Amino acid sequence: MSAFPGRVMEALRLTSLRMRLVVVFALVALIAATAASGIAYWLNRDAVLTRTQDAALDDFHESLGDHAGSLAKRPTCDALRGAADAMATTTQRYEVVLTDPQGGSPACDAVSDPDFTLADVPRELRAAVNEKRPVDASNPAPYHLYWQRITLRGEPYLVAGATVIGGGPTGYMFKSLAPERDDLNSLAWSLGIATALALIGSALLAQAAATTVLRPVQRLGDAARRLGEGKLDTRLQVSGTDELAELSRTFNGAAEALEKRVAELSAREESSRRFVADMSHELRTPLTAITAVTEVLEDEVDSLDPMIAPAVRLVVGETRRLNDLVENLMEVTRFDAGTAKLVLDDVDVADQVTACIDARAWLDAVELDADRGIMARLDPRRLDVILANLIGNALKHGGSPVRVSVRTGKTATGEDELTIRVADRGPGVPEEVLPHVFDRFYKASASRPRSEGSGLGLSIALENAHIHGGEITAENAPEGGAVFTLRLPRGASRLAPDRDGDDGGTDVDADTGTDEESER
Repeated sequence: MSAFPGRVMEALRLTSLRMRLVVVFALVALIAATAASGIAYWLNRDAVLTRTQDAALDDFHESLGDHAGSLAKRPTCDALRGAADAMATTTQRYEVVLTDPQGGSPACDAVSDPDFTLADVPRELRAAVNEKRPVDASNPAPYHLYWQRITLRGEPYLVAGATVIGGGPTGYMFKSLAPERDDLNSLAWSLGIATALALIGSALLAQAAATTVLRPVQRLGDAARRLGEGKLDTRLQVSGTDELAELSRTFNGAAEALEKRVAELSAREESSRRFVADMSHELRTPLTAITAVTEVLEDEVDSLDPMIAPAVRLVVGETRRLNDLVENLMEVTRFDAGTAKLVLDDVDVADQVTACIDARAWLDAVELDADRGIMARLDPRRLDVILANLIGNALKHGGSPVRVSVRTGKTATGEDELTIRVADRGPGVPEEVLPHVFDRFYKASASRPRSEGSGLGLSIALENAHIHGGEITAENAPEGGAVFTLRLPRGASRLAPDRDGDDGGTDVDADTGTDEESER
């Protein structure tokens, strides 16, 4: 169940461009369809209402002249009712209200339908109809026909009124616009359905277009992902001559060039690694002989001529340094080649740290803060190399006393973790040097390119931590001094199986594995 949201988010990420295309297509279609439907609706509405209105007004004007115009100047109520009923029988089907503005009784207003009275006529319309205008060249008649569209009792009506010229009665017409309203509502629904269908059609069209466009893009993305995973023989099948096809050809060309370049670099790296390994092996034989000679000379140095003794001591020291360098190079070569293995054992960490310090006569210079009985499954020899490098580096650059503390805890994933901190009392590591302290052959001072160490010690320590699945970090303590922190899983057996024999690593002992990496 927990993987479902992840799959949904991944799908959304993969289809984000598709969704944008669909949304853009849909918005364009919606705007176009809405605009077209709106224009069509208002044009049809205007045409329908104008046609109905003109027909009703023309008929009312003619009927008013035919029926009300023939009445006497003081028509009786019966005559007005007869005229109103006669006017309401036309094909336009409207209701009529007739009134005598010359002094007839209001109670004698004639209506063709009792539901419509003079009070239903808007006051503004009655005032306009009864207003007498002066006759001149621009106005040939004193009275005119006026109309207005209103809503009466929730229904739309066209109301018109006119006065018979010559002192005749005034008539008003109520024409229902409900049929036109219903027709326009049906038209609006039809246009709305058409807009919805256009929107759905545009979404389907956008989906099809997006699929056509994005399928090559998705294949390109999958190919780039495989290329990033190291499958350098990945190629795309190219068809067509459009921009996507050209992009695929460009990708294939780049992948082919990358494959060739990586093959060349791999061959060079393998050649360099083989050269270092062969050189280290070849140097071991003469170094063994030279080391034996220097040991003899070292034993006899006190009996040698005082002028020769310093040179002998220099040769002895440089021979040992060269021997350490060769052994370290062989170890680095094994790490680079991936042949370095773990030989695991259950280790009491406090005893292991104590043994490392005692073997190098550092007991007086190191303070150990570690509880007995902290067990971890590690490679004892590689742990000794790590400790020797970290403590030796602290003693050389930070001075004594060096404090080594051992603690246990949990990682972010809940696994048991071993933490060893090596802190000195020195000036600390310059901030610009901190990112490089684990680099091979790195020298903090360019003016001192040569040091007693080979510049590989901390690098080898870090590689030994990595092969355990751990890490080493360096920082400066707020109170002063450098702090190197080693974090290792307490159960490294999940990383490598136990081996009874030699792991193929270097045969150096703990002493030869010690090498201060950087100069502060």
